Amino acid sequence: MDSFGKCFILSDYGGTHDPFIGGTIEGSPKGFPINFDLVAQEMARRAPSGHTTSTLRKEKDEVEFLSGFKDGITTGEPIRFRIKNTDVQPNPMMEKVLKPSHASYTYMMKYGISDNSGIGRASARQTACRVVAGAIAKQILSRYKISFHTEIAPETLALMDEIAANDSYLDTIGAKVLGSIQNVPAGLGEPVYDKLSARLAYAMMSINAAKGFEVGMGYRATQMTGSAYNDLQNPDFSFQTNHDGGIQAGISNGEEIYYSVAFKPIPTLKKSQKNIDFLGNSVTFSGNNRNDICVAPRVLPVVEAMAAIVILDFILISKIEPQNDE
Repeated sequence: MDSFGKCFILSDYGGTHDPFIGGTIEGSPKGFPINFDLVAQEMARRAPSGHTTSTLRKEKDEVEFLSGFKDGITTGEPIRFRIKNTDVQPNPMMEKVLKPSHASYTYMMKYGISDNSGIGRASARQTACRVVAGAIAKQILSRYKISFHTEIAPETLALMDEIAANDSYLDTIGAKVLGSIQNVPAGLGEPVYDKLSARLAYAMMSINAAKGFEVGMGYRATQMTGSAYNDLQNPDFSFQTNHDGGIQAGISNGEEIYYSVAFKPIPTLKKSQKNIDFLGNSVTFSGNNRNDICVAPRVLPVVEAMAAIVILDFILISKIEPQNDE
């Protein structure tokens, strides 16, 4: 499935070694000014960072908008865009290898591919399209005073610092990303099967390498009693605590939404491994420096983008009007 959303819908195309990646955004409300420099800034956040954990692949990620704007203002028509892939260098040594914990085997079983040229859609290169849509969604949501924040969890930062001090590191590491959304109005989310928490989980788990999602206290709630966990309220309906992370019964309650996303280690690494090829023959292989060692920090704007797409989608479903600037 190449689309996400119900009212604000991103449909994208292209893979890591194709000439272009791009997409169409349907349902964008008209009359909203979009600062294309801010879109470029979000793309730059996703670009290779120069950190030891980052890929050496260099892409300009210049977004070419083909429709949906007049003088920088949304027209309400579909927003079409594309991004040229400029640094395409497939690794011929990996073409026939069944990449472990990657898409090689599952795509072979589902689509009948015979080499890795057929798994381009499984590449994190696709997330650039998400960042474009998210950058637009965030600017629209700024009119609602809604903002987003992500950061790398301390335990992941500690691992990244260790790697930065080791020039010969050949492995990869996982990551935990902490996210929050401020000023979300109460009432977003649709019971029973389209809860806000469920859609956020769906969005985050669709990101490459994502393996876990929790909102509010999440798994820590399993170690708490109900009397310690319950978010009690004051006579003015304000909350004394926010263990639920701003979502109750799948619907936003007006408190800050906070969540975390767990990512597995990137499967392609420079350390030699033994596996099999597409014919079942034993092979020894290793990746190169054109793969990240960790999804962080480049995944932060991707996480924010998916959160923004979800929130804007529910804003449009609920037909909530933006706040006045006064």
